[in-house]
Amino acid sequence: DKDQAVSEVTTLDQALAGVLARPRFSMLVLAVFAALALILATLGVYGLCAYMIEQKTAEIGVRMALGARADDILLYVLRQGLRPVVVGGVLGLTAAFAATRLLTSLLYGVRAFDLETYALSSLLLAAVSLLACVYPARRAARLDPVTALKRAEV
Repeated sequence: DKDQAVSEVTTLDQALAGVLARPRFSMLVLAVFAALALILATLGVYGLCAYMIEQKTAEIGVRMALGARADDILLYVLRQGLRPVVVGGVLGLTAAFAATRLLTSLLYGVRAFDLETYALSSLLLAAVSLLACVYPARRAARLDPVTALKRAEV
């Protein structure tokens, strides 16, 4: 009807932006906190690996003195560093499955038991944790056995 009064003329995009403002902000905050959590997890795994290598310098030196190759030391350190990541991942996935009922209202377009999301997030955390362990593991693989044993005596 051309004679009807029109107030608040907006486009569909503007109306949609107003309706989606709160969910978008919630998603942005959630993404920022997820990125911070990933950074903290990476630093934690790196610190754990570096500390473990410092504590096991004598053991690594003995292994190398007895003939362990650099590849063996690298795999040993990676296994030791990623063991807490695997345990934490299993516990985290269990907690995530339990908490999905609470988070369903915040996740737009994601089902409560979205296995793709769980798999991708787990793989991302595993890849980042592996990268965080590689530098300390390579450093341990390059240790001189004699220097490591002398440093452990002090």
